[in-house]
Amino acid sequence: QVQLVESGGGLVQAGGSLRLSCAASGSIFSLNAMGWYRQAPGKQRDLVVIITKDGSTNNGDSVKGRFTISRDNAKNTVYLQIYRLKPEDTAVYFCNALVELVGKGRNNYTYWGQGTQVTVSS
Repeated sequence: QVQLVESGGGLVQAGGSLRLSCAASGSIFSLNAMGWYRQAPGKQRDLVVIITKDGSTNNGDSVKGRFTISRDNAKNTVYLQIYRLKPEDTAVYFCNALVELVGKGRNNYTYWGQGTQVTVSS
């Protein structure tokens, strides 16, 4: 009912920057919190940062300063700008959204994107 499509990942040298995008589409009544998580090989999926509909943000414990989230509510799109990339940022980055669906009342449903690989070379 809702699709999240990520883009913008790739191979980048340490110190570089990337901007990830995630566009939501489908039976969306209200796109509430959106966020990014990441999962490195052999590790659990961790929160990077989330942003609410009114623009409030909440960072994960391992993320400080180099990650900036933003959203364009008119486009149902969330962005993650990553600066000064480090090899330890290498992971699959997943988009997440809490969505109220058309015709489903005020319940929030969670959706995930397919993930986009970010690889940082040293």
